[in-house]
Amino acid sequence: MARGSKEKYTDKQKRQAQHIEEGYESRGVSEEEAERRAWATVNKIHGGGKKPGGSGRGKPENHEPMRTGGHKGGQR
Repeated sequence: MARGSKEKYTDKQKRQAQHIEEGYESRGVSEEEAERRAWATVNKIHGGGKKPGGSGRGKPENHEPMRTGGHKGGQR
């Protein structure tokens, strides 16, 4: 499987990445950088793809990356 392939990700992970990416884009981040950050966040939450064929299966989700981010400091 080529690097950058999203075959090993579940539908839920793909939806999460899309939603995160849209949030970054709405804050003015370029499309390419938003996609990179979104997949990095999904990987941090799930430990990589969850479909059979790789390590990391059966580990609980880490929701800490979901709590970070949001508004920049001082802006509300």
